Amino acid sequence: MTQVTASTDVPSLGRRQFMNLLTFGAVTGTALGALYPVVRYFIPPTSGGSGGGAVAKDALGNDIGVKEFLSAHKSGDHVLVQGLKGDPTYLIVDNTSLRDYGLNAVCTHLGCVVPWVASENKFKCPCHGSQYDSTGKVVRGPAPLSLALAHAAVVNNKVEFSPWTEQDFRTGEEPWWT
Repeated sequence: MTQVTASTDVPSLGRRQFMNLLTFGAVTGTALGALYPVVRYFIPPTSGGSGGGAVAKDALGNDIGVKEFLSAHKSGDHVLVQGLKGDPTYLIVDNTSLRDYGLNAVCTHLGCVVPWVASENKFKCPCHGSQYDSTGKVVRGPAPLSLALAHAAVVNNKVEFSPWTEQDFRTGEEPWWT
């Protein structure tokens, strides 16, 4: 009979050490899996890309074609579409073109969607009575700030919104929404 001796090249791992390692791995994996969504909750989402635009969409989620849109709406119309980050945004028709900006339709007081009242030529919030002029500048509170702006450009017959980062032309101040 040959005698078996322990080799110095292969470390020996006892049953107790193996079970401890297996238990530690299982507990650590479970804890990390449970903590991942909690950590992701506290990290703000990014809009992706380097300030790229978002194509405006209608109520059904279809891209808005400029030619069709302008043929269906008359000058002075304020039409609610889906804008940046999916927020309701007004496209404004001027004569035979669109204004080069869109207005975010979310009231700066408590977040209600502000409807356009054509008979009074202003936006009126149904929740607490805030009013905005045709450019989205606040004219009556309790809303503290004007409606947010977004650039609107025509790209390949589609309306594309991009973030407004320069000075607000209505107030002369830096944008509060960036």
